Amino acid sequence: MQIKKINHAAIVVDNIDRALEFWRDALGLELAELREVPAEAARVAFLPVGDSEIELVQPVTTDSGMAKFLEKRGAGLHHICLEVADIEAAMEQLKARGARLINEKPLTGADGRRYAFIHPQSATGVLVELYETAG
Repeated sequence: MQIKKINHAAIVVDNIDRALEFWRDALGLELAELREVPAEAARVAFLPVGDSEIELVQPVTTDSGMAKFLEKRGAGLHHICLEVADIEAAMEQLKARGARLINEKPLTGADGRRYAFIHPQSATGVLVELYETAG
């Protein structure tokens, strides 16, 4: 499995505007984009850090997975995303080594990137996302 880089760290927040007071204003990170992501029922702020980024994710409904996560665990790290060269090969390797995957097949986002999640029970309590960028 070839892991290319940490693509992003996603942090779930209850209020993006308040979170930006720290991530943008106090730390000085640039807000590259703020957008609604209907497929995830979320509002997301993208803050680049070198070749990676911090994603602040605010649920916009009370019944989404992200909203349930926020209610259960509170604000904080939601997942780490690793960019891989070949997502199918990475998933097969993980399955062969006994890792529990949340997604049995890669999903495709609106931007063409393919992704899948590894269950936190297999990753020392951390939700891990695998990303394969388009092209």
